[in-house]
Amino acid sequence: MDTAVIFPDEAEAYVQSLETFSLRDVGSPRWFTQHEYIEKLNMQAILNASATHDDFVKDLLVLHKKIPTLVHQMILVEVWKQKVFPILCQLPDFSPKATFPLYIVIHHEATIINLLETIMFHEDSCEAADDAVLDLVDYCHRKLALLASKTSREGAPSRDRHQLALQADASTLQELQVQSAALEFDISLKALSVLRYITDHADSISVINRMLCTHNVPCVLVHLLEYCPWSRYGEGGVEKYMDGKWQKIASEDHQKMTKLDGQVWIALFNLLLREDCQRKYDFNNFNKDQILKLSRFLTEVLIDQLPILVTLQRFLAQLPLTDSAPPKKELILEQIPEMWNHIMHENCGKWKAISVHQAKETFSPSERDLRQQAQRLAQTYTLDVMESLVPEKPKCGSCGKEEATKRCSRCQGDWYCNRECQVKHWPKHKTACQLMAEATEKIQKDLNIAA
Repeated sequence: MDTAVIFPDEAEAYVQSLETFSLRDVGSPRWFTQHEYIEKLNMQAILNASATHDDFVKDLLVLHKKIPTLVHQMILVEVWKQKVFPILCQLPDFSPKATFPLYIVIHHEATIINLLETIMFHEDSCEAADDAVLDLVDYCHRKLALLASKTSREGAPSRDRHQLALQADASTLQELQVQSAALEFDISLKALSVLRYITDHADSISVINRMLCTHNVPCVLVHLLEYCPWSRYGEGGVEKYMDGKWQKIASEDHQKMTKLDGQVWIALFNLLLREDCQRKYDFNNFNKDQILKLSRFLTEVLIDQLPILVTLQRFLAQLPLTDSAPPKKELILEQIPEMWNHIMHENCGKWKAISVHQAKETFSPSERDLRQQAQRLAQTYTLDVMESLVPEKPKCGSCGKEEATKRCSRCQGDWYCNRECQVKHWPKHKTACQLMAEATEKIQKDLNIAA
């Protein structure tokens, strides 16, 4: 692949400069600069992985021991979104000239979890995360537990639900809140992949105990398989969430395993069948009942796609006959995660003060600062680079044929083989086209204000 976002020397300078910020500094010029660095590192890591090139971004993060810094900054924004952003949106005199600086902060968490998803596949990344793996396990559990709970109540996310929210007479800050909620779904699914990679490589007693005893991750994963939030019924039939978007699935492919399905099954395989995990997990009656629910999913079609599951199937067949004693309590010095608790304790009672400060200083920049931010964003998110991250040629939105060459001129979102396909698809595409075009115009308006 000829396209490169950054070269190794640039990447090393970016990695070395990574630092931790306080909650008060989120969105500051220095923080904004670091976001650009992480965004470029993320893009290059994806390019390296998709082209099976030298993973120099991963290697540099491991070499300079910066993975804990990434985890800390991701959790920092998670706290900011939960504690500061809602107050910020309710301040009566807060009316920012442009909303893209706020959106960048909201999107920062997604950028980091995407980068971690790319690099944590490798064992040395998990080792280099050191004690931060515990914080990462807690983070992933928070995301998956919330996703499981929300899906059991509301079902898979509906595009219509988000569209109705954005069509309502809402302020720009309210629209940002809707966008933040929609982004949370994608973040949660990436957290699922990160958790699976941790189960691949984790050999620390503290990490295993955290997953099995503290959070009972196997039962959370069973719940996710039951409700399958990455699958839904749309107007045209079954849709599955793949490669960051909902895609219509042909009837003959309904039982085909997606990457997300595979991540859950491999994580369960690791947590239930690894010897060191079996010694720690309490196979009590409740946990047994939950885990035995997996049996009905283990069809021949599924096992053909992931043959290692035949071992899990045998384990489940024997589980009801096994009278498992509770795991022995061992006297060990167990590590505990610190990042979330430290951030919360450090800022407890200061949420309003931080919100007021950021409303006046951070998110009310001068015209010159807005212009500079807009220019730097334009350089970071160039169309050529973004399109090079797409692993496959676009498909026709009407007939589904690959390598469609004509793009909708208004929204720039859907592709078509020819004019006939575009006209045929217009009744279905019309509403989405209008919403996407309006969103694009809004972003352009913000950039024009800044310029």
